[in-house]
Amino acid sequence: MIKKYYIIIIGITLISCSQTNVSTTSNNSQEQFIDSILSTMSIDDKIGQTNLRGTSSRAKTLSEELKEDVRQGKVGALLNVMKVEFVDELQKIAVEESPNKIPLIFARDVVHGFKTIFPIPIGLASSWDTEIAESSSRVAAIEASSVGIRWTFAPMLDIARDSRWGRIAESPGEDPYLASVLGKAYIKGFQGDSLNNPTSIAACAKHYIGYGAVIGGRDYNTTIIPEPLLRNVYLPPFKAALDIDVATVMTSFNEINGIPATGNEFLLKDVLRDELKFNGFVVSDWDSVIEMIAHGYAKDEKHAGELAANAGMDMEMTSKTYENHLKKLIQEGKVSEQQLNEFVKNILRVKLKLGLFKTPYRDKKNEANFYKKEHLSIAKEAAIKSSVLLKNKDLLPLSKNTKVALIGPLANAPLDQMGTWTFDGEKEHTVTPLEAFKKANVDFKYIPSLTHSRDQSTSEFKKTINSVKNSDVIVFIAGEEAILSGEAHSRASIDLPGAQESLIKELAKTGKPIVLVIMAGRPITISNIINDVDAILMSWHPGTMGGSALQEIIYGLREPEGRLPLSWPKAAGQLPYFYNHKNTGRPANKEDYVSMYDIPVGAWQSSLGNDSHYLDIGYKPQFPFGYGLGYTDFKYSNLQISKDTINFKENLMVNISITNTGKRPGKEIVQLYTQDVVGSITRPIRELKGFEHIYLNNGETKEVTFKISAEKLKFTNHKNVNTAEEGDFNLWVGPNSSSGLKSSFYLKKK
Repeated sequence: MIKKYYIIIIGITLISCSQTNVSTTSNNSQEQFIDSILSTMSIDDKIGQTNLRGTSSRAKTLSEELKEDVRQGKVGALLNVMKVEFVDELQKIAVEESPNKIPLIFARDVVHGFKTIFPIPIGLASSWDTEIAESSSRVAAIEASSVGIRWTFAPMLDIARDSRWGRIAESPGEDPYLASVLGKAYIKGFQGDSLNNPTSIAACAKHYIGYGAVIGGRDYNTTIIPEPLLRNVYLPPFKAALDIDVATVMTSFNEINGIPATGNEFLLKDVLRDELKFNGFVVSDWDSVIEMIAHGYAKDEKHAGELAANAGMDMEMTSKTYENHLKKLIQEGKVSEQQLNEFVKNILRVKLKLGLFKTPYRDKKNEANFYKKEHLSIAKEAAIKSSVLLKNKDLLPLSKNTKVALIGPLANAPLDQMGTWTFDGEKEHTVTPLEAFKKANVDFKYIPSLTHSRDQSTSEFKKTINSVKNSDVIVFIAGEEAILSGEAHSRASIDLPGAQESLIKELAKTGKPIVLVIMAGRPITISNIINDVDAILMSWHPGTMGGSALQEIIYGLREPEGRLPLSWPKAAGQLPYFYNHKNTGRPANKEDYVSMYDIPVGAWQSSLGNDSHYLDIGYKPQFPFGYGLGYTDFKYSNLQISKDTINFKENLMVNISITNTGKRPGKEIVQLYTQDVVGSITRPIRELKGFEHIYLNNGETKEVTFKISAEKLKFTNHKNVNTAEEGDFNLWVGPNSSSGLKSSFYLKKK
């Protein structure tokens, strides 16, 4: 079924490509063109290119001051200019009146859709599907570019291991392999086959680097990341982005080992430029240059500009340390003009790739691309693929004749359903579960009970309980409002907010089976209510078409296809938690686990018999990374490897048979994990190395084959050498990170 959606988006892409000529300019001639412009520029002109100015997207007028700054060449790019007449006027001033006639880049946070809103990125990551990731960003690029947006601050590639962090909503999850393949897909969708296609927009790999490791999940906070960990976990998604020529990179707010990312010469020059050969431009995050003062790394704005410039940061977002101080810093010899020249070259290179020197104006023929039928179809498909079934006591799917009580604060919350970072989404176009149930003409009664997710009132409880008596099943749409996740929205407790848990407890007393649907920007701890409900479906914040997707899943027209891209915690106190952790000297296991309720009163004080676990919640997550159910069952059998021993130049072939043992067709995501048993530094207990989507009819068996090479087994050791090491390896093939069939092999040097 999904293939038709990809045919649609491919068709859109082909039509778009036919509207522009692909550039045939060689790299040498591009650099000559850039040098020719640079040679005519004054220092003031050069500094102007490094300035990314921000405006309010709600502005009703265009200030004369901003127009004059563009006229004088003081601005290189603009963000949040959303009126097309403003975009047209400012670009006209830039290319006709500024000293060097250099076009502007117009930028916007197009994170998971522009007008047509897709599931939040952690939701899209749950699809484990590169095609839907690429299609979603292609649609976003088509819609955004029609109003002049040619640069987005996405994708976010931060590995996130702490669900308290609000920006986990934007993350690809906790695994570097999954994040890398999805990140490449997003970038391919945004940038298309050529950046000079008028429907392509420059992507921005953010936040470089380690932002997801902030202490306690508190935004903007400190990170402590040893270099091997940085290179093995946090850097791979950015390297993958650079491998497919991501146009720009954004520095993160946090410090890394005492040095803020925006002023970190080692990370920006040594690693990003010299080692990874990045030739686009680096932009700071909003005010992150001047925030180095608050960090205690810069003494004032001038010093902050000096640190950022010497670290190799090309463009400054909103703050004005370059504009106000860079010329003086060059005159004082604290920053070289050659460094400024490199900034300008990097910026002009991206503008040239975008085709802005040849076609600076937006393509007015591409207007009115919003909410097209094919865009909405892809959005619904993305929501289905992102939904993760976590529990099902033979309740789902429901028959159409089931009498349903539709309850909960997210059942009809069109704004919140879109999720964080949806400045341009319009709630009027959101299809909520309530609207989808009405359209499907199913037998249901809507009882809101709670007005919003934080509602603490119990005044409607009695009425709600009485109203469900004639229903067969309760479908409770719970979760958190969009404003409770995203940037600067970290939570210490990640339970359902408000009175939601209390209402679920009361509904459970009626004896009616409960389907709990969660719409949220993060995993929600459900230990208090997991035994009170019969089915749990995580739909994240599913976007514009989330209600339609949910209705089709609940009634079995489609099955939920998502798998968790992170470990789901039992309690916030378990965080940070991630499946690819180390073993420790006393690894936790079920044989040695002792619950605090099993310890005799007055027991002799001893650590014996207890390992690396919590006394109250054990050592396992609520649900493991990679976990997700469907509406059928699968059996794994006949795991075979091609050899017991391979050398560094050989491949190991891994084969396994998967059988659909259920009563209906279904999809499985077959996952391959390995473990380097002994290393020069301790290694994770498992690491994802591959996955495969398969569709099986009931009773059907398919064989899945994976290939493992020494290249896939490399890691960075304590000497910062990236290599595979001789020794024993375990491998598992299964449905998630905590189960599967196991085999072993040996990797030898010769």
